[in-house]
Formats: sequence, structure tokens, C-alpha cells
Amino acid sequence: MRRREFIVWLGGAAAGLPVAARAQQAERIRRVGVLYSGAEDPEGRARTSAFVQGLQQLGWTDGRNLKIEFRWAGGNADDSRKYAAELAALAPDVILAGGGAVVPLLQQATRTVPIVFTQTPDPVGAGFVDSLARPGGNTTGFMALEYGVGAKWLELLKTVAPAVTRVAVVRDAAVSAGLGFFGAIQAVAPSFRVELTPVNLRDPGEIERAVVAFARSANGGLILTGSALATIHGDLIRELANRHKLPAIYFARYLVASGGLISYGADFVDQYRRAAGYADRILRGEKPADLPVQAPTKFEMALNLKTARALGLSIPQSLISTADEVIE
Repeated sequence: MRRREFIVWLGGAAAGLPVAARAQQAERIRRVGVLYSGAEDPEGRARTSAFVQGLQQLGWTDGRNLKIEFRWAGGNADDSRKYAAELAALAPDVILAGGGAVVPLLQQATRTVPIVFTQTPDPVGAGFVDSLARPGGNTTGFMALEYGVGAKWLELLKTVAPAVTRVAVVRDAAVSAGLGFFGAIQAVAPSFRVELTPVNLRDPGEIERAVVAFARSANGGLILTGSALATIHGDLIRELANRHKLPAIYFARYLVASGGLISYGADFVDQYRRAAGYADRILRGEKPADLPVQAPTKFEMALNLKTARALGLSIPQSLISTADEVIE
């Protein structure tokens, strides 16, 4: 066969291939890393699944044109550091940072791989981005609750339990969110005539000892602020609060669905779904430096009336009518 005839034959053969086969040959597999600061529990899976589903809706399917590498840090600082280095070494096209605690570790591991964060309070103050409008560098994403929500938590706690005069604020003092939320609550505590007691999130034994000691005195209440460790130990704290008759408010709705009294916070599952949109834009060529950091757009309050009755509380009808979810 002459060279020209062979080229014509080869072109015709390629044209005769099924469209799907030709598309598969041309499609490049992109790689996405996911470092989740919490555990691979139902809440963690719900959040990361929302991210994966969001990518699918935008045309990215794991195993077809995408390879997703998951790492679950479980609130462990050493594992977080190790997994951040592992994902950076893979040189993916983008990394999702699930929680503010892992953002600085990823930034230490790479200054070139794009990073999209979720659940991150005060990213400017923490030095993760230059500004909300123009992040600069390789990092952008979605803020967690602003620290000022701490005042709202205390207000709601006093609304459902007016007799509370002492409040245990359960926080992770090792991360900026723990200090920021406590500071915001502390600033308004005098106006609500309450005394605060910080309870540090480290290990289950320490948490239980601190809550039990706090509950020995009357008129106590509890606020669980958000962090990776708060997610990991949330069920324990909820059980302790209910067992010791402590009215408590939580940063996330799922803790009320499982028996907590009241929650107020952002819809974190929705935030992971929105993060998929930023990952998609980066995969299609946009730079994280040009994508503004976004604040939460959906907030939700949930009430558990069964728990309220068990605690001997009468919830105002005005609060019930404004709640996004009421569990009977």
C-alpha cells in the first residue's frame, strides 16, 4: 500500500470508530485530592458525597474523566500533616480542604496546586488568602461561620433556657476557630448575665470529666462550637449534655436530629456542593487567585421538642415558628 493510500485508509478507519470510543481516547483523566479534617463518619461522608455529586452534575465522574484521592484526618494533627504531604506529592489538579484546620498544612505542602477550602473561619486573619475579593496565591474557597455567630448561640440558649446563668463553651483551643468563637461569646456574656467556663476538646475522657464537673452546679448550659474535633466528639458531648440535664446549643443541625436540643449554623453539606463549582472552574482553567472567597449563604436552625420536654423546657412558640426544622 502506498503511503498516501495508507494515510487515507487510516483516517477512514479512525472515523469509523464509535463516537464514545474516540471520545474516551481523547479524554484526559484529571486528579482531585480531598483532605477531610474530620472522620469518615456519616456526617463526613454526607459532606464529601455532596462534593462528588456536585462534580458529577458538572460533567466530572470518578473513574471516567476524574480520579479522586480521599484522605480522612480524623482530627489528628499528625495524620493531617502526613496526608497533606501525600496529596501534594501526587500533584493533583486541585485539592479540596475539608475544614480550616488542614488549610495551613496543605499550603505548607504546596504553593502551586490549587486549594479550595470549606468550613474555614476568618481566612484573611489566618493568612490563608490576601483578601476575600482577591484571594491571591493558590487558595480560595468557602468560609465557615463568622465568629460573631457566637453571640447568636448565647442568645438562642438563653431564649430556650432563661434560667441558665453558667455556660460551658466547648471548643478546640488548638485552632483559631476555638479562640475566635470563645472570644465572641465572652464579649456578650455580661449582657446576658452568664459566667463562661471553657472546656477544651482533646480526648473523650477529658471532655467527660470536664462536663461532669461543670454539671455539678445548678443553672448550667452548654455551647458546642464548630471544629473538626467537635464533629468527631459531637455525639459524646450531646449525650453528656442530655444525661446531665444541660440545655445545649450546637453548631450543626445533624446533632439535633440525633437528639440535641437546638442548633444554629450554616448548611455545610450545601457548602461542599458549592465547592464542587469552584473545583470545576479550576479544572477548566480558572485560577484560585481570581475566585473570591464566599461566605455561607444558607443558615438553618433546628429544634428538638422531645429533648426540650425531657429537660423540662418550654420552647417559645415564636422560636418554633421560625425554626427550619422541628423534631417532635
